[in-house]
Amino acid sequence: MDNWLIKRAQLTPDRLAVHYQDTRLTFAQMKDRVLKLASQLAVYTQNQERVAVITSNNLQGYLMILAVQQLGKTVVLINRRLAAREIDFQLKDAAINVVVQDDDFNLTLSNVQQLTFAKISDTTVVDTITPVSDFDLEKVTSIMYTSGTTGNPKGVMQTFGNHFYSAVGSALNLGIMPNDVWLAVVPIFHISGLSIMMRSLIYGMGVRLVEKFDVQKINDILLAGEVTTISVVPMMLTRLLAALPTNTQYHRNFRTMLLGGGPTDLTTLQKATNAGIEVVQSYGMTETASQVIALDAANAPRKIGSAGQPLLPVSLRIAHPDNKQHGRIQIKSPTLAVGYLNQPEKYADSFEDGWFDTGDMGWIDDEGFLYIDGREGDMISSGGENVFPDEIESAYAELSEIAQIAVVGVPDEKWGAVPIAFITFKDNNVLSQEALRDFGREMLAHYKVPARFYQLDEFPRTASGKVQRHKLMDVMSHATLIN
Repeated sequence: MDNWLIKRAQLTPDRLAVHYQDTRLTFAQMKDRVLKLASQLAVYTQNQERVAVITSNNLQGYLMILAVQQLGKTVVLINRRLAAREIDFQLKDAAINVVVQDDDFNLTLSNVQQLTFAKISDTTVVDTITPVSDFDLEKVTSIMYTSGTTGNPKGVMQTFGNHFYSAVGSALNLGIMPNDVWLAVVPIFHISGLSIMMRSLIYGMGVRLVEKFDVQKINDILLAGEVTTISVVPMMLTRLLAALPTNTQYHRNFRTMLLGGGPTDLTTLQKATNAGIEVVQSYGMTETASQVIALDAANAPRKIGSAGQPLLPVSLRIAHPDNKQHGRIQIKSPTLAVGYLNQPEKYADSFEDGWFDTGDMGWIDDEGFLYIDGREGDMISSGGENVFPDEIESAYAELSEIAQIAVVGVPDEKWGAVPIAFITFKDNNVLSQEALRDFGREMLAHYKVPARFYQLDEFPRTASGKVQRHKLMDVMSHATLIN
């Protein structure tokens, strides 16, 4: 397939490609900037198969990722928020010699050459490089590491084909309009952010790049009609709605919020509808190059809690169902990554009869809508019953006093394990343990009601905003037991 950046600059040279702070670049202008950066980067990376990029959501980082592609090299995207020890592991695993990084990234890494964006931009070159002519759909173009709940993270190898079919599936679900602009505030080193960049080249779509999630700033952009689409996680959606003035609707240009990282509740959906917001819930992972399941806004109210239906290129099944038809969520999709770097056996173990096992448990209703119980590893076996934190969290999300709740299992002499809950409250509200238990008993089976409730100021989160359940026990000493 023709080089996406070069082809896009030929097809729609004057269309907006990226908007960051006060800078707007058309596709023709972005191509010129990227090729210049690629020429400068080539001075340091001639013999490198892979180049690591450490960046926040800024313009130079955005262009640098594209520059690595133009050199025909694989970009290894590093989570900027990791500790040096964690980054060193990933760099060693990916055999990285050269790291290009934000000018204000200040960690010293082991056994690599660290180059700031400023140093690369100041490099003198005689000739602009000739970019690769083709993007081979089978070539690995990006590697990003999963944050895994146990053990070391795995390097997920994504091909051009994975990104292409992900873009196709998303387009057939959400549609494409000539003046679409997608707001990217989710990290571009994460699949949710990188997939927006790839869609931009494939669709000819503009990207509004925002470095940090500032509720007021994002709401102002949506109210002004500067974008048509935004990717969010549930925490972002909740905070945006809470800060939106009463009886205020976003601009008519704004079309869709693509929600990942977990389903939302009916109350939040109703608030979104009242604000004129179409929320499309979705399910995907690093291994699937973004979403593979999506719930359209029209079905969202009657299918509350569902992740939706598989996108057109995706096949879905529930393997090893129990007597309630709940089982392992498995998929087939051309968006599936081609492997885990240096761990072919572990990747092969993820498949059963040609189906990729997501590690999630769930069920499919008679209309083909998927419902996710939770990660197999998050499941709590309590007195012979399987309890999933997601179900408990969804029930308690109905309480208006609760801003966020996360549930984990802890050992128990009598039941084997019991759920406990960590909570942050809204606006200095506090509920007693008795009130929380009483609510739970109305909504859930008795064995699903958390045995204890703790109040937290802040949850440990991944780069994409998901709560890291496996780290909650580590912060219990900072939590307050609710009486």
